[in-house]
Amino acid sequence: MAGQYADIFDDMRHRLITGAFAYGSKLRAEKLRMDYNCSASTVREVLFRLSTVGLVDFQEQRGFRAPCQSVERQHELTHMRILLETEGACLSIRQGDVDWESRLAAAHHKLSHIEMRVRSMGDVPPLLGLWSRAEQEFHQTLIDACGSDLLKRTHVQIYEQFRQQLVSAETNWGYFPENIREHRAILDAALARNEDLMRVCVHDHLARNLQRPLPQKSYPERLGKSSAM
Repeated sequence: MAGQYADIFDDMRHRLITGAFAYGSKLRAEKLRMDYNCSASTVREVLFRLSTVGLVDFQEQRGFRAPCQSVERQHELTHMRILLETEGACLSIRQGDVDWESRLAAAHHKLSHIEMRVRSMGDVPPLLGLWSRAEQEFHQTLIDACGSDLLKRTHVQIYEQFRQQLVSAETNWGYFPENIREHRAILDAALARNEDLMRVCVHDHLARNLQRPLPQKSYPERLGKSSAM
């Protein structure tokens, strides 16, 4: 059962960050159990665990839902990714050895190949699963030599919540042709051991997700917040 639980958890996590569920949609254990040929209680346990890492919303009496899309949340997660990835990448530049360089180059080679295939096809969904895994592998390898398990665990959670917020048909599943050039620039900065350039490259890669303006707070909301302070 432990193996089955882990497989269900990994599959559900992957589905949640690749747009398999509409934003805000109800996640019904009684229905999902049919996908995995298991009990509803097992699915509920998986959903509850996914809620602890921010990929599922849970409320008493209302059950489980896929998180809603939010510009505010996207901005917050983007800022966190920039902080974590720039720090993790710079620490890896200082501490990483040739093995780290070779693993990063290999991860980039795979990612670049998939991204160029997506660009030539002009269609993301057929390669969405492969591309999603390859991009996550590249960004995790980038910070893998940082020396901080806490930073790496936190990055996984922020990265996956970020992808979940970004991936939908309306955003072309989060795919941008510029990614090919930007990922190459990140790799080159890492291999050159250039921390200043790395900070610029990571920021430039993610900054497009900060371009949508945040909704303006109404006057009563601002006043209430100020009074609370």
